[in-house]
Amino acid sequence: MNFKRSTTSMAIALMVLSIVSMTSIQQDAFAQTLGMSITATADKGSDTITVSGKTISKLNDVTFTVTSPSGSNVVAIDQVSPDAEGIFVKTFKVGPTWTEDGFYKIKAMQGTGANSLYTLKVFVEVTDGMTKRTSVTESNLETGIFSPNTTNVAKDTGLMLDAIIIENGSTMFEVTGKTDRVSQDITVKVIAPNGNVVKVAQISPMLDGEFAAKITVGGPLWKQDGFYTVSVKQFDDPKYTASSEVDIKDGVVVPEFGTIAAMILAVAIISIIAVSAKSRLSIIPRY
Repeated sequence: MNFKRSTTSMAIALMVLSIVSMTSIQQDAFAQTLGMSITATADKGSDTITVSGKTISKLNDVTFTVTSPSGSNVVAIDQVSPDAEGIFVKTFKVGPTWTEDGFYKIKAMQGTGANSLYTLKVFVEVTDGMTKRTSVTESNLETGIFSPNTTNVAKDTGLMLDAIIIENGSTMFEVTGKTDRVSQDITVKVIAPNGNVVKVAQISPMLDGEFAAKITVGGPLWKQDGFYTVSVKQFDDPKYTASSEVDIKDGVVVPEFGTIAAMILAVAIISIIAVSAKSRLSIIPRY
């Protein structure tokens, strides 16, 4: 009788163990179907590309391969390990091997060969060794019933403001950038060094998210010399707010001429004067 009870208890234990094991396997298998997400960002005129992402599988490294636009050259290979939350970040520098102009393919793969879990790719445009403004996401990340605390990586990357490029002594500069929300206008505000608001404008982004506004300087509101803050805002979310500075003096944009450049110019002028004086002396007839 005791033997039968022991046998029955063992059978029940084995059954429970089997159910637990099967549930665990199902959860692991289902978790592997939840995927990965990557986002590539780059500023206009930069030489740096940042790829960030999230994966459900935290045990496997993420391998990156960057291929030239023609597909004939691999210009970068690297690997990164996700942290405890599955987050990973990798930065690429545009180097001397990036000789082609066009869209470079950045492929992210987790696992290798038959054990490969996820493979995603994004494209970043590079021209003359500099990146175009980029913010692109590729994802197969999902939230499943076995992972109630898993959240998707946000695909909205916000608003990006380009560096303000100006001509020497210009009375106008252009504010450009890009947003991933095209249905909402963008407010441009220029604040003087003393805190006074000297310009406010509303601009509508184009269908591709690009926006641009020309700001004319000069007049009574622009009398103070110094750095004026140019800010753009689309929503209260910090991702949709950005700012930059412009140096204004005597009502015009200060020529972007550094101290070293000014010294070089001064030395060049002095040299020219010296050479000219010496040339004049050499042509004076001697008696």
